[in-house]
Amino acid sequence: MVKKFLIAFFCITAHGIFAQNGTVSPYSYFGIGELRNNGTVENQMMGGISMYADSIHINLRNPAAYSKLKLTTYAVGLSHTEFQLKDFSQEQSTSVTNLDYLSIGFPLAKNLGLGFGIMPFSSVGYNLTDEVEITGEPTITNVFAGEGGLNRVYMSIGFAPIKNLSIGATANFNFGRLEYQRIQSVEDVQFGTLDRRESRINGYDFNFSANYTPTIKDKYTLYTSLMVNTQGNLVSENTERLGSFSLVNGQEIEVIDVDLDATNLRNTEIKIPFRTTVGLGFGENKKWFLGGEYSFQQFSDFQNEFLGLDNVIYNDASSFAFGGYFIPNYRSLSSYFKRITYRAGMRYDVSGLEVNNKEINNLGITFGLGLPLSGTSFDAFSNLNLGVELGRRGTTDQNLIEENYIKINVGLSLNAKWFEKRRIN
Repeated sequence: MVKKFLIAFFCITAHGIFAQNGTVSPYSYFGIGELRNNGTVENQMMGGISMYADSIHINLRNPAAYSKLKLTTYAVGLSHTEFQLKDFSQEQSTSVTNLDYLSIGFPLAKNLGLGFGIMPFSSVGYNLTDEVEITGEPTITNVFAGEGGLNRVYMSIGFAPIKNLSIGATANFNFGRLEYQRIQSVEDVQFGTLDRRESRINGYDFNFSANYTPTIKDKYTLYTSLMVNTQGNLVSENTERLGSFSLVNGQEIEVIDVDLDATNLRNTEIKIPFRTTVGLGFGENKKWFLGGEYSFQQFSDFQNEFLGLDNVIYNDASSFAFGGYFIPNYRSLSSYFKRITYRAGMRYDVSGLEVNNKEINNLGITFGLGLPLSGTSFDAFSNLNLGVELGRRGTTDQNLIEENYIKINVGLSLNAKWFEKRRIN
């Protein structure tokens, strides 16, 4: 009965990933939208670091971690984000709720694990108004709107060929649709103009990772990791429509399909550059852990020819993350609070995005709890993970927008022994 309920729940929530509008950020106007943090709640609440692996949690960003799994694990994550957007003259508040991932992982054999799932990869969602006022001239109003995003289905495998060394690989298939619209109107002019663009995108990329975790003094563990996301080669099939419409009733007057074949923009390639992450950490198993990661991406190689924006520059991107966890006593029978996992971290992202000659960077502080779900029909190691992230992105300089946000994360990590063979005593 429980398995049937989970299957139904996973199908319903998977549909939600395809239907949701994942962001309200004006910076999703650029690139292929806002790239989503595709880590589990457990990883996100440690500043987003992904080197840590154990036997009861899925690690979405580090495929080598699947070699550690001892139980079948189901994971689902949701988030709600409250935004405060402001420029030099005004502020606006808004919010968005998302389903962030839906995954399953299980051991295939000793030191060998497999996982697959679905999650958002990028999101587009903005609605901006820009008024150009010149003395003695009519006011020109531009309205920019966009929606859509890319989703990702993946399959990962992890294997430990020798003691303390784990390796893994993930194959990702990315697909989705991005829609952009610009409407321009001039004061006292009856008709406005519109420009609608749509891209249908799909393509593959791969992730590879290696973890080396030697034991020190029979008590502590040194965590080292190397992760490489290969270049994402995406193919975009594009359409564009230009025309005019009535400002009185919104009726379109004359709209034509642009011949993109003539400019070689019907089918374009979008290349997402390599990303390399190195990590170093130290801890006592099932007690505490501290670690840090550094990522680098040559994002200056990125381009999206179809959009052709002239106020944006793509530079090399990097990020720093630091975090960890603490469990007072995971075996405690007398105190539930001693079995709770306490997590915290921080991260700083140099996005590589430069708009109006200003870098758009992000700073986030994270903290959260892992609450054991003992007494349920699942394995005693199942848990509910709660987290909060406080952050700031962007700037109000150069007529740009600063985003202050608070993100609430909820994740379930459910363990079961459904794939184990039955034994007769």
